[in-house]
Amino acid sequence: MLSSKEYKELFPALKRKINGHDLIYLDNAATTLRSKEVMDAVCEYSLNHHANVHRSSHTLAAEATKMYEDARERVANFIDAENEEIIFTKGATESINLIAYSLATSKIIQPEEEILITTLEHHANFVPWQQIGKIFNIRVKYYQAKNGIFNFDDYLTYISHKTRVISITAVSNVTGQVIPIEELISKVRQIRKDIIIVVDGAQSVPHLPTNVKKMDADFLVFSGHKMLGPTGVGVLFGKKEYLNKINPFLFGGEMIDKVTTKDTSFNILPYKFEAGTPNVDGAVGLAKAIEILEDIGMQNIKEHDKILTDYAIEQLKLLNFLEIYGPKNESQCSIVSFNVKGIHPHDVSQLLNDLYGIAIRSGHHCAQPIMEELGVKSTCRISFYIYNEKEDIDKLILGLKKVWEWLK
Repeated sequence: MLSSKEYKELFPALKRKINGHDLIYLDNAATTLRSKEVMDAVCEYSLNHHANVHRSSHTLAAEATKMYEDARERVANFIDAENEEIIFTKGATESINLIAYSLATSKIIQPEEEILITTLEHHANFVPWQQIGKIFNIRVKYYQAKNGIFNFDDYLTYISHKTRVISITAVSNVTGQVIPIEELISKVRQIRKDIIIVVDGAQSVPHLPTNVKKMDADFLVFSGHKMLGPTGVGVLFGKKEYLNKINPFLFGGEMIDKVTTKDTSFNILPYKFEAGTPNVDGAVGLAKAIEILEDIGMQNIKEHDKILTDYAIEQLKLLNFLEIYGPKNESQCSIVSFNVKGIHPHDVSQLLNDLYGIAIRSGHHCAQPIMEELGVKSTCRISFYIYNEKEDIDKLILGLKKVWEWLK
C-alpha cells in the first residue's frame, strides 16, 4: 500500500480544517485534489513561457510550443500511443462529442446501422450518442445493466450485424465496477472486425495501467482533472486509421492547411482536431500530473485503490442500516455507492461534512440511467486516490454511525 501520508504533503487542501476537523477527501471520482507540483508547473509556464503555440518564431513562442508538444509526448508514452494519435480537448465530454459528431458527419455510421451504449454510462458517454442518433437518424441501442451490474455474456448478445459503434465505460462512475475491456474488445473483434470501439477511460485511466496497443480500442478518452491535472484539459486517443478518415469537429485557426474563397484543406494529425489557441496551461499541468503518477507507478496505484475499495466494502457491509450498490466483490475499484436507509443522500453528505470534515458525493452522479436500474434517484458515493488511507474509511464509518444515530 502506498505511503499515503507522504502524498498528503503534496496537496495543500489536505492541510485545511473543515469545521475543526482535518479534511478527508473522498470525492475523487468527481475531481482529484490539486498538488503543489502541478500548480507550480502551470505557474512556471504561465509566468515565464506563455505564448501562442505553433505560430510565432520568437523565444517565448518556441518555448511554449516545445512545452505543449512535450506534454503530448508525455501523454502518448503514458498510454503507449503515437504522438499524432493524441488530441488535446477540454475533457472526456468534449472528446466523446468529437468522436460521435465526426463519425456521423463523415458518414462512417449509416442510418441503417446501430450504436450500442450501456445504462452504466455517465451522461458524457450517453447523451452525445443519443443526440447524434436523433440528429442523423441512427438507432441507438441500450444494454440494460440489471441492478446496475455489467454482465459480460449478456452484453455480447446485444451485438448484431447492424452494430457499427460500441461506446462503453471501463469503470462505472457509480458502482466502481471494472469492465473487462481488453477481453470484451477481443470478443467483439471475433464477432465483427469492423465495429468501432470507443472506451470511456475517465474513471479507469487515473487508476489502472493503460496500454492502448494492448487494449486495441479505436478510441479512448479521459480527463486531466480526475488524475491530478488541471480542469479544462482532456485527451482523445484515436487510431490514425480513423483520425485520418473522420471530419474535424471544430473549424478555425491552426487546424487548416490551405484556405481560399473556394475551399479549405486541413492540417495533419493531430492539429486537424485542435482548432484555435489550445489550453497550453492545462497540457503542461497534465504532463506534470502524469509524471507524478509514473513516479508512483500505475500498478502501485491500482493495488492501493483496490486495497481501500475492498476495505471500504468490508466495513460498510457491517453497517446494517446501509444499502450498498454494485457487485460488492473483487470487480470493483476506487468507487463505492450506498444509501443510508430512509435518509436522503444529501443529508448524509451534509452531516459528514459538518460533523467530521468528510467530503463525499451525493446525487445521481451525472448517471441517471443507472440510477433507474438501481431503483433510486440518488446515492452517496465515496471514491479514493493516492492520498487516501484506511484511516479515512474508519472515520467515515464513525461518521455514518453518528448520522444514523441522529436521523434514523
